[in-house]
Amino acid sequence: MEQLVRWESMMRSALDAARASGSDDIPIGAVVFDPDGVELARASNRREADADPTAHAEVLALRAAAAAFGDGWRLPGCTLAVTVEPCTMCAGAVTLSRMDALVFGAWEPKTGAVGSLWDVVRDPRLAHRPQVRGGVLEDECRELMLDFFRPRRS
Repeated sequence: MEQLVRWESMMRSALDAARASGSDDIPIGAVVFDPDGVELARASNRREADADPTAHAEVLALRAAAAAFGDGWRLPGCTLAVTVEPCTMCAGAVTLSRMDALVFGAWEPKTGAVGSLWDVVRDPRLAHRPQVRGGVLEDECRELMLDFFRPRRS
């Protein structure tokens, strides 16, 4: 139960990052926490704003966290909280960063690569596999996405 409370707190930070994006990008927020639960970095999607196909919230947060953490590109003991199930690129980046845990909110049946379409981060062929917890504050995360897409698809 204590771990769930911690993950929910982390997810609230990711939701704050998503809501603060202020761009035309899909509102996805990602926050990296150090082993003690201290925030290292946060980001939101900037794909449209930066005209960069790799400017997903997870990738931007991982880059900033790696710079702040001081262990090169590795993020041992760290946790990433992200509002939506990561895509293949982001799931790969999480695995390659060697972080300990990935916590996400809403499942993404169209592009999700942490269980929806396939499971990149728990593939037994990989040398590193983070702990994963999906569905944390799922309804709130899903509603944020629905609020974004509703006016664009009607």
